[in-house]
Amino acid sequence: MITGLAVAAVIAASLIFKGSTGLQWILSGLTVGSIYALIAMGFSVIYASTRVINFAQGEFAMLGGMLIYTFSGRAHIPTALGFVLAVIIVTLLGAGFERVAIHPLRKSNVITMIIVTIGFSIFLRAVAKWVWGSDTVPVASFSGDKPIRIFGASLVPQSFWVFGFTALAVVLVFLFFNRTLLGKGMRAAAGNADAASLVGVNPSTTSLTAWTLAAALGAAAGIVIAPIKFVAIDVGVMLGLKGFSAAVLGGLGSAPGAVVGGLVLGILETMVAGVFPSGYKDAVAFLILILVLLVRPQGLLGKRESVKV
Repeated sequence: MITGLAVAAVIAASLIFKGSTGLQWILSGLTVGSIYALIAMGFSVIYASTRVINFAQGEFAMLGGMLIYTFSGRAHIPTALGFVLAVIIVTLLGAGFERVAIHPLRKSNVITMIIVTIGFSIFLRAVAKWVWGSDTVPVASFSGDKPIRIFGASLVPQSFWVFGFTALAVVLVFLFFNRTLLGKGMRAAAGNADAASLVGVNPSTTSLTAWTLAAALGAAAGIVIAPIKFVAIDVGVMLGLKGFSAAVLGGLGSAPGAVVGGLVLGILETMVAGVFPSGYKDAVAFLILILVLLVRPQGLLGKRESVKV
């Protein structure tokens, strides 16, 4: 609550004293924050289902962006079809990784699985460098580049695609986990796999579903943000770290928390870049991560978990 009030106070102050500049900071921060929120949702989906943190989530987004560049920019495939193809390919990759690497290690400790995901992210970057090289590549926006003016501030049309997809993803993920038997089973398996298995929930299926869903979210996120941030093989590293920080800030395992954390992080980061030299903005995410872990480890919307000794 205190954190939320502080953020609201900063936003209000920026609007009062900076006018349209403050509004520009907010709009830009919402765009950046929506990007972080999409990545954070991938972290939360896997953690909510398996209690594993996937540090290859940023690479799923990177692959989505590189694939849409290949399909739409090079092969001149219609953007909608390229979107579908890119998401399918990355989704299959995420599902395959779960079956090949995560599933055999399901009895191992969480640290082992985290190290495996870090190794997988390094492998994906190496493959991407071999396929696409190290250069940054542009991706055409979905609906033009002419800025839209809002009370003296401006937004590129692609930002509205990011906002729309973020809202759609939140609704679909919420409905999946709260209105479907499979989604409820995944949550039950994460809480107590043995008890869930006694009522017919297969932990193997829930893990596969979580990784598949997270890979699809990551790929789609990478596609919709590609026209804004451009695409390179190393873009997933920072996206993954910022997305993880947003997930922890909002409450790891909570999809709404991922959105709140992403938006708060994006707005604060944009404001810092507006007041201080831009190089300081990357430190915001990691400073917030440290503060949240020290003061409120469960995040803004997360629930405190009891620790068994």
